[in-house]
Amino acid sequence: MQRIFLFLVTNLAVMLLLSITLSILMSVFGIDRQGLGGLLLLASVFGFGGAFLSLLMSKWMAKRSVGAYIIGHPRNNTEKWLLTTVRQYSEEVGIGMPEVALYQSLDMNAFATGANKNNALVAISTGLLENMSQSEAEAVIGHEISHIANGDMVTLTLVQGVMNTFVIFIARLIAGVVSNATRSGNSQGLGGIAYFAIVFVLEVILGILGSIVVAWFQENESSERIVVVPVLRVKLQ
Repeated sequence: MQRIFLFLVTNLAVMLLLSITLSILMSVFGIDRQGLGGLLLLASVFGFGGAFLSLLMSKWMAKRSVGAYIIGHPRNNTEKWLLTTVRQYSEEVGIGMPEVALYQSLDMNAFATGANKNNALVAISTGLLENMSQSEAEAVIGHEISHIANGDMVTLTLVQGVMNTFVIFIARLIAGVVSNATRSGNSQGLGGIAYFAIVFVLEVILGILGSIVVAWFQENESSERIVVVPVLRVKLQ
């Protein structure tokens, strides 16, 4: 329940902030809300704004979504090894020491996130540590550190922002065309509920198509797949 509440409050706060930003930009630049310029600005503010605000909050959201435990002072040899490994890789690529987190999961998984190279997070599942050898786990950690060093999170956020902008813009543009096509005589075309229903359906469809493009980009440029070599596995704990 607490996670749902935090999710709803966070999204409402983001929507409020973006709405205020949109109003200020339209007033400053004198852009007509009803024109294509206003529609493009709306799509850009909510498309890129939502993506970058998500990036800024990514560490906070990631830690709470998986219930991650941040390793401050190592409690055992495994945690000490994790901190040492992440620190060594970070020094080699010249980035700040990321936060290192563990979370309970049977899946063999790890991820990196954060708004910049010197303020990032590397999270590792317990399932990965229990089912991979030390050399395999080191390779995974090195892979995640490379994402941080290459700025992959920012690149992916830009791609997501472009997709979001196109989805919002095209959905409202098509809904506007449909509304104009149904207008006749004194009729005002589609009502507000019908218009936003069309926008919602189009955003869902276009959003799915856009997610395929983002997933393709992530797969080719910043793949998170882990290939496990069939070797003798030694538990770290």
